[in-house]
Amino acid sequence: MKETPQQYTQRILGYLEGKKPLEILSSTPRQLARLIKGVSRTKLGKRPAPEKWSVTEILAHLADTELVQGFRLRLILGSSGAPIQGFDQDEWARYSDYAKHDPALSFEAYRITRERTVRLLKSLPRDAWERFGMHSERGKETVARVTEMMAGHDLNHLKAIRETLKGASK
Repeated sequence: MKETPQQYTQRILGYLEGKKPLEILSSTPRQLARLIKGVSRTKLGKRPAPEKWSVTEILAHLADTELVQGFRLRLILGSSGAPIQGFDQDEWARYSDYAKHDPALSFEAYRITRERTVRLLKSLPRDAWERFGMHSERGKETVARVTEMMAGHDLNHLKAIRETLKGASK
């Protein structure tokens, strides 16, 4: 059964457990680089189960999601209250054929875009963190909440990558 937007939010925020979102956003690219360093493209492309994404697919997803989140943040900062359109990640993966993406290129696209996002967030004045957008599925989301969701999303996928690579070595 597919989770509701509220269940998704609760699950993703549950990964934070008192951690600082901006620290997570800053450290994730280094953690990803360590996890995939020296891993063969074949191993990165292996799905742990038919319905689960491979590391290659996760990396492509992270690259796309980073573009989306960076855009959303800029949209909110430029026009508080702006509508934010949700998207179906599985549909994006399907039509983009994530399995055929180059994992190194996906990682590099993610890393560069994330660096820019973190620089933007670190430059914001305190009051900018309360600016918000209206997400089509989840309702009002402040810059602070978007940042928390990004950090939880990172932790979710870091966990999945660790589990996938551990399982692929068996």
